[in-house]
Amino acid sequence: MTTTPTTQQASSRSDETAPLPADDGARGAARRRWVPLATGLALVVLLACLPLLAISLPGVLPGPTYTPGTLQVLALALLVGALALSYHLLFGVAGLLSFGHALYFAVGVYGLAIVLDRTDLPLLPAACVVLVGGIAVAHVVGAISLRVTGISFAMVTLAFAQAGNVLVRRNPAGATGGEEGLALDTTHVPDVLVGVANTRNLYWLALAVLVVVYAIVLWVERSRAGHVAAATRENEMRVRVVGGRPYLVKLLVFVVAATLATAVGMAYLLLQSGAVPRVTSADFTLTLLVMVVLGGVGSRWGAVVGGVLYTLLDQRLGALAASEAIAGLPSVLRVPLSEPLFILGTLFVLVVLFLPGGIAGAAQRLAHRSGRNRDRQREVARDTIEESA
Repeated sequence: MTTTPTTQQASSRSDETAPLPADDGARGAARRRWVPLATGLALVVLLACLPLLAISLPGVLPGPTYTPGTLQVLALALLVGALALSYHLLFGVAGLLSFGHALYFAVGVYGLAIVLDRTDLPLLPAACVVLVGGIAVAHVVGAISLRVTGISFAMVTLAFAQAGNVLVRRNPAGATGGEEGLALDTTHVPDVLVGVANTRNLYWLALAVLVVVYAIVLWVERSRAGHVAAATRENEMRVRVVGGRPYLVKLLVFVVAATLATAVGMAYLLLQSGAVPRVTSADFTLTLLVMVVLGGVGSRWGAVVGGVLYTLLDQRLGALAASEAIAGLPSVLRVPLSEPLFILGTLFVLVVLFLPGGIAGAAQRLAHRSGRNRDRQREVARDTIEESA
């Protein structure tokens, strides 16, 4: 008679303390939604504070984070990360393998340099003119290139990019500077963006460009057009059958990605104080492809990490190749290790072989594995409590 109420009370207490499955699901969904946002905001704040801190990473950065040389490298890495993010929108979201994405970056670089050099427009109106020009070029090239698909699309975009490269090198009317490039005319550029002393401001500008590009890419991906573009990437015929218009959606994504590349190109001009023909080459687009694959195809933050990591390696491997440590190695090792491109290529091959999803894929697998371990631990703890009750 006395054992029955005790059992009922224990059961009642167990029911009261046990969380409902719906509550667990809602709590987990909220956590998955807010944790990435909080992490991203904290990272942006940390990056914004770097010019005010004295953080040294020997072998990675040329000096403390407040020095102009280090801020120049970091700003370049952030801009390249933003450019890789724009290519992710084209390749990772819409599945469009373009070999001519550097063309729109070059429109931003050379376009702003020419407008500032040949007109009396201030910086912001000149940037608006160049941005409109970049949108027009993207519409024309995209409308023609998207008439074909697959490798044919890649070849058409490559042809347009090569035409732009030839035009820049021919130096029509002395506008582009030819092989020597074109220096930035700072007459109408605000003083806060000119000179080594203002590298900190250029770094903050690069960070702002990256944040804006990330926000736009996120908005496009989560929009109806982004969902249709992703569906078109998987099965274009099925999208046509259900009444979708894949051509217009792909053109929209193409123009948005090209416009973002143009905006990044203008910030790049202000940072580098000049334009060089290399930014118009197809090799530059292939470098963007390597960055996206390195970070993880289909991942926004993976594209940014891939661009930043590739830029830092490209900047610092030259110093490593010329170091005494490499010079003292046998010739069998010294010759290949003295070539930065050889090291970058080897790292890329290793990532493709052993990290098939790139850096983002490896991080997701690790997080999934740790999540399963946590679930297993919770089940063990729950079983233990039930047995003790």
